[in-house]
Amino acid sequence: MSMKDELEKIAGKENVSDAGDDLRGYSRDFSLLPPGMANIIVKPETSEQISAVVKWANTNNVPIVPVSSKVHFHGCTIPKQGGIILDLGKMNKIIENDVFDRRCRIEPGVTWKQLVEELDKKGMRMVMPLLPHPERSVLTDYLERAVPTNTVYDYGEPMQSMEVVWPTGEIFRTGSASVTGYPNAKARGNNPSGPGLDFYRLLQGAQGTMGTVTWASLKTESKPQIDKILFAPITNLARGQEFLYRILPRRIGQEVLLLNNVDLATILADEWPNDFENLRSTLPAWTLVLVICGLVRRPEEKVAYEENFLNDVLKNEFKDISLTDNLPGFPGIGRKLLPMLRNPWTKEVYWKNQWKGASQSLFFIGKPKDTPKFVSIMQAVAVQHGYVPEDIGMYIQPIEHNRACQVEFTFFYDSECESAKAAMADLYQSAAVALIGAGAYFNRPYGVLAPMMYERAGSYTALLKQVKGIFDPNNIMNPGNLCF
Repeated sequence: MSMKDELEKIAGKENVSDAGDDLRGYSRDFSLLPPGMANIIVKPETSEQISAVVKWANTNNVPIVPVSSKVHFHGCTIPKQGGIILDLGKMNKIIENDVFDRRCRIEPGVTWKQLVEELDKKGMRMVMPLLPHPERSVLTDYLERAVPTNTVYDYGEPMQSMEVVWPTGEIFRTGSASVTGYPNAKARGNNPSGPGLDFYRLLQGAQGTMGTVTWASLKTESKPQIDKILFAPITNLARGQEFLYRILPRRIGQEVLLLNNVDLATILADEWPNDFENLRSTLPAWTLVLVICGLVRRPEEKVAYEENFLNDVLKNEFKDISLTDNLPGFPGIGRKLLPMLRNPWTKEVYWKNQWKGASQSLFFIGKPKDTPKFVSIMQAVAVQHGYVPEDIGMYIQPIEHNRACQVEFTFFYDSECESAKAAMADLYQSAAVALIGAGAYFNRPYGVLAPMMYERAGSYTALLKQVKGIFDPNNIMNPGNLCF
């Protein structure tokens, strides 16, 4: 019996394909990594079907690449060694939308557009990364540790309990979802830790190499009763970081981020290219965006407290920074930008690909005080590679009240030009090497970044491979990624 026949017995004929056109749809993404072809596609509809497919793959030593999103940017779902594409797109149910416990439980195929619209019906929202693609899987972004725009510590870990099919085919539930009687037990799956080990940490950032998540419980939040979005033009990035060091540890603000003129123009532009060029030439070098809001409990008092604190700090310590409810010279920017921070991208072309057709983003974790140094290094590397430094999009996202930050550099290029792609690949790799040498930590090492990071952590890498050998003894789960 052929592979297709056996997999059809598990998932049904309508959920299995080995057609060339179908396979090519999974062979490449928005990354610069080379394409790779799988042998067959399976679209399971239940955890039990996933388990059966994984067990079959173990028996026959066939690689599996789990895919839950319709859009991919980093190459981690391109088949490196052929095998089975396990497309979880049909598993797209919002199982629970629990307002009282401020949580939802969703399957991996649920997209940002789908979830945001459903939560909105009950006055709830997700704390999300900056302008995610509407067709991107919510679970994919959270499993891959996408950083939210909200700096409050409570929202930095949005994932709670989850169900996973291990690489051996065993179905397992983490945390308090593992108790007898779940989902009707009092625990409700709100605690991600245990039993014994924090298994959910094993799955975060694993790029599908440690198992297939079939559903997860996520934190949600009430929509604010009061919102105030504030802007500050920043000409001196170091001074801007001093201001954030002063205010964010006091839990001031919800969404807080720094965007340079290129990224902010790319987000705000309506008419291309004129609107974009006008914006990038007139916007300040950096713009600090800070949202203060009152939720359900005593919203007026909370907003008043934060406003008073900010006014005191600005008056007594940062007279050189002007924080107002509008960016000078750009009337109405607050009314336009605030809804965008609470929703996925809505236009047909993704915001990073509007300017030149394609883009590559290099992002890492660093110390906020080091951000001016990172910017200088990036600009110098760009010049060496013939890329105009003023064309680089830059985004700095404070994490956990400015304990750390994510720095993101975005390079825009012509997707139809092969020489531009090659030049971009060289620039990307050179920039990564230079930034690592300056203290950048790539906690999401995709593609060429993986060997750079794992070669610098020999003992950790050896231990990680031991763990992989325990959970995936036949190395069938997405081989060729990370250090596996």
